[in-house]
Amino acid sequence: MTVRSGSAGWYLRRLSRMGPQEVGGRVGDAVRRRRWRSGVPAAPTPTGARFTAALPAGTLASVPPDAAKRLVVEADRLMAGHVTYFGVDRADLVDPDWWYDPKTGRRAPGGYAFDVPYRDEEAVGDVKQIWELSRHHHLTVLAAAYAVTGNEAYAERVAAHLRSWWATNEPLRGVHWTSGIELGIRLLAWVWIRRLLDGWPGAAGLFEDDPVAVQQIWHHQRWLAAFPSRGSSANNHVIAEAAGQLAAACAFDWFPTSAQWRADALRSLERHLRGNTFASGLNRELASEYHGLVLELGLAAVAEADAAGVPVPDPVRLVLLRMTDALAAVVDGRLRPPRQGDADDGHGLVVDGAGTDRWGSLLATGDAVFGRLSWWPAVTGTDVRTPLLAALIRPARPTAIRPARRPAHFADAGLTILRGPEEIWCRCDGGPHGFLSIAAHAHADALSVEVRHDGVDVLADPGTYCYHGEPRWRQYFRSTLGHNTLQLDDADQSGSGGPFLWTRHARSRVLVADACDTSDASDASGTCDAPDAETARWSAEHDGYGSTVHRRSVELTAARRELRIVDAVRGGPRRAARLAFHLGPAVTAELTGDRAVLTWSCDGDERSAVLELPAELHWRAHRGETEPPLGWYSAGFGRKEPTTTLVGSGFVDGAQEFTTVLRFRD
Repeated sequence: MTVRSGSAGWYLRRLSRMGPQEVGGRVGDAVRRRRWRSGVPAAPTPTGARFTAALPAGTLASVPPDAAKRLVVEADRLMAGHVTYFGVDRADLVDPDWWYDPKTGRRAPGGYAFDVPYRDEEAVGDVKQIWELSRHHHLTVLAAAYAVTGNEAYAERVAAHLRSWWATNEPLRGVHWTSGIELGIRLLAWVWIRRLLDGWPGAAGLFEDDPVAVQQIWHHQRWLAAFPSRGSSANNHVIAEAAGQLAAACAFDWFPTSAQWRADALRSLERHLRGNTFASGLNRELASEYHGLVLELGLAAVAEADAAGVPVPDPVRLVLLRMTDALAAVVDGRLRPPRQGDADDGHGLVVDGAGTDRWGSLLATGDAVFGRLSWWPAVTGTDVRTPLLAALIRPARPTAIRPARRPAHFADAGLTILRGPEEIWCRCDGGPHGFLSIAAHAHADALSVEVRHDGVDVLADPGTYCYHGEPRWRQYFRSTLGHNTLQLDDADQSGSGGPFLWTRHARSRVLVADACDTSDASDASGTCDAPDAETARWSAEHDGYGSTVHRRSVELTAARRELRIVDAVRGGPRRAARLAFHLGPAVTAELTGDRAVLTWSCDGDERSAVLELPAELHWRAHRGETEPPLGWYSAGFGRKEPTTTLVGSGFVDGAQEFTTVLRFRD
């Protein structure tokens, strides 16, 4: 069933997931929005405003030459008017239309911000396409290019775009004043633009000496103070709001309310960083890209506080340290984290060119700020952002007991990584359905597995592709059938009430997690709790199908380079069953009966594996089907490509087991 966000039914379902305090807060928000409609107050006029949060002397000299080269290549592409967002190329960046969506060709309507129906693609266009340009990441890139080259053409383009944006997007007018995460990320970008342009003669005239800029900065902060994300929506959005508010209140400390905004933002950041993060360090949304976004935002916020001499509570640094160690623990040999939950290519701070590895950059920053542990993967790439952040963040490190060996099982998140020889990497999912009552960025993926060989997706998590505008595709990519797990009666394990709303959550529990790192059983830095160092084991079950319990067991045996998956169904009536295995886009499959030969290339070498499928099911290969969608892989938001999905169909009745064996060939 497709559920349209914004319908009367959706509002009732959304309301049902809120507690009394959240309902009261949202009523207050509605009253405030109505009151703000009557007019826009003038910002206080600061006297003697100065920007004092410049980079320390010598910082830019520490930017690696190859990272600077990539930055300049990207900046020159932007100067030529070209940028790509979510798979859509646009060539209008010399003088952009800030309300235009190049994907649909539509232009967002004007008027009072809270009247704009931004979820309605027919009325507005693809709002993420519109919002992304106005996060101003392209301007932080141009400002960084100015900082490392001194070429004033970059600075002049930044100034032209900012003045154009400010003129087009007056406070509370239009689509860019509707969502707090957009305002928070934009404020963070403005702080860094001002910092990176500090050597340019026009910098002060662009910011503190320009009444229009001052108005914009004040109104952004006033908005964030008035309309924080709350209750069931207090996920990564509230982190972005707090980080942007804190950054602006530290770097643009020009207003009577700056101290209060700063204190409130710091309290919010501490509270919600802790609330959004498991004790193990993994993000509670169980969506890897949002783990990266929150970590980026948290590090950038701490940098601003440290630059301004504002004390940061120890728990903030401790959460960021744990997040960094957790990221180091779950990435594969090519530094790719799990493809779990929603992913929308969102970034907190961008000052690097194309080709810079996001996850390597975060780990490099973690090394510079917290220090790497012996079991961390090696980071061989370079980036611009790390030396800039490291120059601002004070070297004090939180007192914490850090893992002596690479963690393989994160009990609170229900995430387990099994590792084998030649970079066999397997993620097993036995965790909570999602975060908070709506689990906005969760997928119905209980007990799914994700398998890679030397960084290549073999059994793949298909990804996300879209949020709004294409409900069939949104439904498919977050469905149970869209993951490597068992589906019963053509239903999802959890119940959806809208594109970011789950009304029923499957509950999973991990039964066994003897998660050896079998990639090298003799390596003392590996993590192994299993009695047999050659075999890593995991087992979990979930209740998403009522009286029928689905239990899955996985064994990774190093000597045989073999992954064995056993799906057991217990209890309940006779039901239709479908077991899906989604192959990565690089993998081709030759299916004969219940046996598939998989082949792919990696670094010029031909690789292969055999997938022995349960004979009790009837197997078919699907690729690039649209009615309904099946056999697709999304490498990034807004992009999808055909891939092969193997689906076994049959019935289960009371008690049954299906065994799948994936055997990698030499």
